[in-house]
Amino acid sequence: MKAMIAITATLMLAGCASHGTVASSAASCAKPGADQELALNLADDMANEGRLYASLANLERLPEDLVQVRLRKARVLRLMGRSEAEPLYKSLLGTCLAADGEHGLGQLAAAKNDNANATEHLERAAKMAPTEGKIRNDLGVVYLNQKRIPQARFEFMTAMELQQSNTLAALNMVTLLIYQDNWKQAAELASMAKLSPQQVADAQARAEKIRGSAGNATTSQSNRLTEVVDASTGAVK
Repeated sequence: MKAMIAITATLMLAGCASHGTVASSAASCAKPGADQELALNLADDMANEGRLYASLANLERLPEDLVQVRLRKARVLRLMGRSEAEPLYKSLLGTCLAADGEHGLGQLAAAKNDNANATEHLERAAKMAPTEGKIRNDLGVVYLNQKRIPQARFEFMTAMELQQSNTLAALNMVTLLIYQDNWKQAAELASMAKLSPQQVADAQARAEKIRGSAGNATTSQSNRLTEVVDASTGAVK
């Protein structure tokens, strides 16, 4: 495993302000013109900087019959917590961005702790776009929230190998390993992925929440966390 991290539904879900699209073979999409492509990139940059309202304002200048515009609007509205995101994601189903639509609907369901619906949407997304690491990571998160450990491990491993430069799946795998009390492997992965001490502490907190014992860590767990943090800190130097 090599160095491989951000919206949450108990764990770390991917696709915060990243606007990469996943093409599906189900249908074809009209290609944006050069000026439209420029405007889409500008909206992406603004969203990545956290300027969600400015991003949305720029997207509103573009025609909504372009699926690329609807996808970006859906993501920005989701990050704002606006209900208009859901119908926009649904409008992508049956288009060349159907996988993105299912992914977004899965993220919305996960944010509501509706793991059953989140699983259905994300499993469909993963079938449509099996090499998209963010989808595989988010599916792993939903599995882990349901304590489906073997399935979650499989998805995180897949995501880590697909996106080795992104540490999100590695962070979630550390959470899984701590949940299993596998502190040795958690320390090794935290070191390899160059996770910060704060990230490791957050992973432990999420593991305890899933276990149902948040705030009740034992002394031995605290000592083990120190070992993981020490390994992680050493990797950063």
